[in-house]
Amino acid sequence: MNSFFKKVFGYMNPSVNPNIEPAFTEWQQHLPTLWLLGKTGAGKSTLIQALTGNSAVEIGNGFKPCTQTAHSYHYPVDNPLLCFLDTRGLSESDYDPHDDIQACKDRSHALIVVLKAEEPEQSDVLNALKQIKKSGDIKHLLIVHTAISSLGTHTEQQQAILHNQTQIEHVWGGTVPSIQADFLPETGDVIGLDTLKTTLADMLPILSLFTNTKAHISREEGNFNKLKTEVLWYAGAAGASDAIPAVGFVSVPAIQGKMLHSLGNQYGIEWTKQDFIEFIGTLGTGFMVQYLSKLGIRQLVKFIPAYGQTIGSATAAAMSFSSTYAIGRAACKYLYHKSKGETVTKEEMKAVFEQAFESIKNVAETEMHKTDTLEKRQSKHTSDMKSELKQGKR
Repeated sequence: MNSFFKKVFGYMNPSVNPNIEPAFTEWQQHLPTLWLLGKTGAGKSTLIQALTGNSAVEIGNGFKPCTQTAHSYHYPVDNPLLCFLDTRGLSESDYDPHDDIQACKDRSHALIVVLKAEEPEQSDVLNALKQIKKSGDIKHLLIVHTAISSLGTHTEQQQAILHNQTQIEHVWGGTVPSIQADFLPETGDVIGLDTLKTTLADMLPILSLFTNTKAHISREEGNFNKLKTEVLWYAGAAGASDAIPAVGFVSVPAIQGKMLHSLGNQYGIEWTKQDFIEFIGTLGTGFMVQYLSKLGIRQLVKFIPAYGQTIGSATAAAMSFSSTYAIGRAACKYLYHKSKGETVTKEEMKAVFEQAFESIKNVAETEMHKTDTLEKRQSKHTSDMKSELKQGKR
């Protein structure tokens, strides 16, 4: 077995405990974030319940203070992939969204302004939105009009929606996409939920992985769907760690090894060296060469001045995100059939790996693009510190 993959296999042994916690911390600190802005009672928590399918989501249950005026909720609770930021301070006349804006920096994000159609007075929301607009840090905005059915006629409903829509667009300085969502307390249904999910998935591609409701072709696919968030968690951590020069070559295989060990436990299988060799073999003879060459090139390119600290890091992060996800997907297929005493062909394994890689590329590029921004800021901060030190020596 190639020495590199011997190292990966070693990381699958629970006695080997490489220090990869910084990678997980880095990923969690930069989770894609949905910031919900709206008055109390507008329906923010209900929207989060609908998007996550977790009816237990409410104030005091799952939310944690992250600023003086906002609470965050990580989803899923175990191995989170998404953060909801729920503003609580709009009732305060002196609300300052500065800290909330800072909490969303360096994350791919979207701002959802939630407005009850029956409430034309939205000065608190408008004042906050003015400051958010001025910061220039929030790019994606969506208006969600709620409580439509509480108004009488269709004409009254449309007039109320138009009034609130116009107020927001005037502050934002242009047309803002919007949807209508109505909550049905007696059934718990949300009218307009599918449109909301589709619209948000365009803003945050990772949401498409939660909102895909197509029927599974096989039991194996259905089983993988239950483990998808765990695989994505490891993929995000691998991508986050690979943004740092010289770190990815150690951290990425360590994270992948830990992921394979965890997936083996899920299927009730303890990996042996023979199993691992067989698994790598099913991905094709060229997989090992391609994997090693791409990983090596990704690490080397990060050392190229300027390019390596921006485009190189972002590209490396996206590649590690995608490859880790694809390896996890292929491993689930391999382990599923092995647990049933069945074999799987190389053609099937290569197909599932390539399909997984292609399906996640857009998400990976979007989520890891923020690494580019972060690296630029870190590089500038380091440069400024060096400059100050040189001036001090003089």
